[in-house]
Amino acid sequence: MDLLEKFMNSKHFRKYVLTAVIAFIVVICIFSAAFIIPPGNRGVLVTMGKVSPVFAPEGFGFKPPFITHVIPISIRQQTKPAGADCYSSDLQQISIELKVLYRIPENMVVKIFQEYSGDPFDTLVAPRVSEALKEVAALQSAEQIVTKREEIKNKALASAKQKLANLILIEDIVIEKVSLSKELEAAIEAKMVQEQEAAKAKFVQQKAEIEASTAIIKANGEAQAIRVRGKALQDSPGLVQLQIVEKWNGVSPLVVNSGNGGGGANIVLPIRELNQSKTK
Repeated sequence: MDLLEKFMNSKHFRKYVLTAVIAFIVVICIFSAAFIIPPGNRGVLVTMGKVSPVFAPEGFGFKPPFITHVIPISIRQQTKPAGADCYSSDLQQISIELKVLYRIPENMVVKIFQEYSGDPFDTLVAPRVSEALKEVAALQSAEQIVTKREEIKNKALASAKQKLANLILIEDIVIEKVSLSKELEAAIEAKMVQEQEAAKAKFVQQKAEIEASTAIIKANGEAQAIRVRGKALQDSPGLVQLQIVEKWNGVSPLVVNSGNGGGGANIVLPIRELNQSKTK
């Protein structure tokens, strides 16, 4: 015990303790002065309540120890659900569920942190998207909102982008569900069925009209052809003989009397057929 007390009271012990304390403080300062920004993030440096106008890039960096804090903010594209209860132009209440694809521009990281509190999606994106959907829905009927989702989405997306003014970039909006009252759904479905039946009946009518027109055109063409042939025969009696000559196959015909006197009909037979009948 005497030796231990003597060592603890010695200058060497006090020197070791002082060195250890200094080393410990240095280590703490080093860890406090170093920071790492994860990939896809940018760091906002806050020194004693003052925000640095320059963000810290991803990776390893140094800052003043103890008095400066680094807040990482993601600049990756994110997807979050949102929704809006809208009223159509015909005063029907419609609930729309959607997903919003957005990201924070790198040059807006410090501005958003400094001027807007909370989650940027909750404080900036969701309210603007909801407002844009309500404005677009108010100009469309309930049926149009249901049947023209892509048009509604495009208009709401353009309006939301304009409202955010590049503060946050909205990449896309995906409408997942449009909820109506059961009565309204039944009315829209019945109307669509009626429109489909009317379109089918109109198609059948147009088809019948086309077929009738085609038959008339064909009949007119045949009648005109008959008139032309009749006129040609009338003007040129030898035309029939000419056609017979053109279609003759080279076999000499034979005229055979029926044998009933002069009043019987004559039958024209090819010689080849007559020879075959004699052979039999």
